[in-house]
Amino acid sequence: MAKIKITQIKSKIGSDKTQKATLEALGIKKMNQSVEKEATPQIIGMVNKVKHLVKVEEI
Repeated sequence: MAKIKITQIKSKIGSDKTQKATLEALGIKKMNQSVEKEATPQIIGMVNKVKHLVKVEEI
């Protein structure tokens, strides 16, 4: 599987609880924090839920 780098670029203030929980589940706790994950269907689905808050790059 390919790896992806997920970086939070917008604030989660004003987002609903599920979007905040999705960011926490991805391991992102602060602005501009990045995490590297395997590009599984579960991770891709989580990223799609918060795609307006994050930037995704393939590694």
